[in-house]
Amino acid sequence: MTYAYIRVSTRDQNEDRQLAALTHLGISELFLDKQSGKDFNRPAYRKMMKKLRPDDLLIIKIIDRLGRNYEEILEQWRHITKAIQADIRVLDMPLLDTSNHRDLTGTLIADIVLQLLSYVAQSERENIRQRQAEGIAAAKARGVKFGAERKPVPEDFDEWFLRWRRREITGKALCEHLGIHISTAYRWAGERGLPFQSMTGKKPRRHTRTDGESAPSSQAALTPSPLSGHG
Repeated sequence: MTYAYIRVSTRDQNEDRQLAALTHLGISELFLDKQSGKDFNRPAYRKMMKKLRPDDLLIIKIIDRLGRNYEEILEQWRHITKAIQADIRVLDMPLLDTSNHRDLTGTLIADIVLQLLSYVAQSERENIRQRQAEGIAAAKARGVKFGAERKPVPEDFDEWFLRWRRREITGKALCEHLGIHISTAYRWAGERGLPFQSMTGKKPRRHTRTDGESAPSSQAALTPSPLSGHG
């Protein structure tokens, strides 16, 4: 059986050019996917792979119809020619036609093609890593910072945190005023060397938060002192 496979983008391509190239080639069945090559979950391609049998011929217009990159192309080439033992003919690359010679010469040509694709795949990975490293270095040189930007510590943080530790205000009031979570207040206080213990002479009890960290008990640390008068 002779099968043909076509893949085109859903946005800016149509299949006419590939169909024209496949005319008069004695195709038994044609499979068409109209979607991008972002992933390999292409229904028509998967259906075709289930039908392929030894000595069948798969015809494609260009080599990149087999995958998104050369590494994936290499994997599919090996699966079709070695595991299934079917042939592949790439119309735009006459050398890539395993149906021409099924003797030692044909096997040698197929192996050379596989080695060439392996080399290209490795070179592609190395080039991508190099471009990424160069891009990151250039961005850092321009002052670009990577990662989530940390919220700056407000100027009145020390004052409000110490008021909380003196039980003049509640923890809720502290967080609402600063627009932060209580864990952020603890982190900032630790970075700035502020005291964690209650400043009223009584050490607050601790309770376990749902995220596994400990925080002052709302009854011991977050309740204003009756002597404070004002919040």
